[in-house]
Amino acid sequence: MRTHEEMKALALSRSAVRTEYERIEREEMPLLDMVLTALREAGLSQAQIAERMGTNVPAVSRLEKALITGKPSPSITTLQKYAAAIGKHVEVRFV
Repeated sequence: MRTHEEMKALALSRSAVRTEYERIEREEMPLLDMVLTALREAGLSQAQIAERMGTNVPAVSRLEKALITGKPSPSITTLQKYAAAIGKHVEVRFV
């Protein structure tokens, strides 16, 4: 049986896989890392976040899943509500 690292190396040996992996690392992982860090710092449960957002726990769960998978992409308004619920704000910049 192959290890995770061996399987990863094998997959990344394919050009298309490597290109997509690099795009995800560059474009999506920084956002996910920021969200997870902010969530950890807030120390809130999904129920607490849902209450602060004026929604329900399943909606927060779907949002957090969307942040991880990118499907479907949450709206800026939803991200702003989520950010406010965990004591943060959203800043969008083109660089």
